[in-house]
Amino acid sequence: MNYKSDIEIAQSCTPEHILDIAKKAGVDNKYIEQYGNYKAKIDLKLIEESKNENGKLILVTAITPTPAGEGKTTTTIGLADGLKLIGKNVTVALREPSLGPVFGVKGGAAGGGYAQVIPMEDINLHFTGDFHAIGAANNLLAAMLDNHIQQGNALNIDVKKITWKRCVDMNDRQLRFVIDGLGGKPNGVPREDGFDITVASEIMAVLCLATSISDLKARLARIIVGYTFDDKPVTAGDLKAQGAMTALLKDALKPNLVQTLEGTPAFVHGGPFANIAHGCNSVVATKMAMKMGDYTVTEAGFGADLGAEKFLDIKCRMAGLKPDAVVVVATVRALKMHGGLAKTELGTENLTALEKGIPNLLRHVGNMKNVYKIPCVVAVNRFPTDTDKEIEFIIAKCRELGVNTVLSTVWAEGGKGGVELAKEVVRLCEEETSNFTFSYEDDLSIKDKINAVVQKVYGGKGVIFTGNANKQIERLTELGFDKCPVCIAKTQYSFSDDPTKLGAPENFDVTVRNVKISAGAGFIVVLTGDIMTMPGLPKVPAAEKIDVLPDGKIVGLF
Repeated sequence: MNYKSDIEIAQSCTPEHILDIAKKAGVDNKYIEQYGNYKAKIDLKLIEESKNENGKLILVTAITPTPAGEGKTTTTIGLADGLKLIGKNVTVALREPSLGPVFGVKGGAAGGGYAQVIPMEDINLHFTGDFHAIGAANNLLAAMLDNHIQQGNALNIDVKKITWKRCVDMNDRQLRFVIDGLGGKPNGVPREDGFDITVASEIMAVLCLATSISDLKARLARIIVGYTFDDKPVTAGDLKAQGAMTALLKDALKPNLVQTLEGTPAFVHGGPFANIAHGCNSVVATKMAMKMGDYTVTEAGFGADLGAEKFLDIKCRMAGLKPDAVVVVATVRALKMHGGLAKTELGTENLTALEKGIPNLLRHVGNMKNVYKIPCVVAVNRFPTDTDKEIEFIIAKCRELGVNTVLSTVWAEGGKGGVELAKEVVRLCEEETSNFTFSYEDDLSIKDKINAVVQKVYGGKGVIFTGNANKQIERLTELGFDKCPVCIAKTQYSFSDDPTKLGAPENFDVTVRNVKISAGAGFIVVLTGDIMTMPGLPKVPAAEKIDVLPDGKIVGLF
């Protein structure tokens, strides 16, 4: 069968004018700033001035990722289109893609097949310039920090204790570790430095958690950039940088409105890393989407142990959100990989491998239902090679947990392939009650919060803290940061901190090596291994296949 590529599907669709999409979403023209015919930014005043009640909030998450792929964003978009087909007033809220994965190996984040948001080329490339603004604000702060040191260092900053890095929205391993300020006194103070990818900048997390211009400015002022010789934190506020940074970010804070292939309004905004940050779209975009739809479908990055945990324990806690239902996405192929099969063996029926791999799905489902107490449904993205016996096996196992399983074919059929899933989501919202609760409370110690996530969500035995981590926790507690939620950075490929432990490992300890504060974002980052904040390009980057035709049409973008 000759499948069209994602970009060919997207380009064959005739999009509706963005003013018509806004009308569908109930957004008055006075709130709209158009970026051409198919994109717009929406003024934050809409959230305060709208008289609408908040709609139902549906979170789409997934099993632990594998190279076989799960299709979380595709399911999110297809479910929204499915809800629209059954007559619901629906909006979708998604993250923006980073240029790094777009040109690297992972691909974009605009969905796939017949469940996409468009214009996909714009969304995957510059879009409305949000990421460029974040990079500019990040690097302005870096420039002001180094300039302060050059101009006499009135704040007594120790250059060996600078924690703030520069950033660029590209996979560029050459920039991970650099020495700058070379060339003599007029060119700065020589020091070790480095770059993160823009989505790993704390400013990205700040933008995605801020609720207004004033909240954004206050959060930016709290960002810690380094420490003095006597170990006192130095903030962006101490450098008087927050006003200028806010000026660069004032438009980026406004959510972007686009559409799905089937004309469902989509708010696409922000995109923090899902391990060192909280991995979901902005609070303002989610709140706006909930004001404009009776149902809002959103997603969180990686598997439910990372994305959903952070969505629930960080984003919902800070923003006062309460999800009404959770969709856990799985594929037979990925579960067979968790059961030990190689990627080349996934096309053949293998109930033994499926039985070994399915505990991964069941642990994620159990967490949503029993730890967070939210009604849940499993969505199985069906592939042509999946057999009826394999599907029946998953349905039976999930039923034992009191959770229904629905087959999804949204990649191939768009909203039509998500209708059954949409009906089950509506049933969960109408017939079951979300008794949403966090996995830990604010007043626990930092160590107790980390332990709670490891034991309740990961299914681990306990936590080993290195001497370095113990010292850092002590210092953060002294500085008064112990009431912040924890954001645990670990591998996305396992419940544990060891990427080779597939399925649902048991009796493992998680080793915490470093603990640092993202004071602007308002959470404590807990590092459990080597987390890469500046990825590199693969041997054959996706960038090699991308081109532009003489008429300006982009090709090769997935």
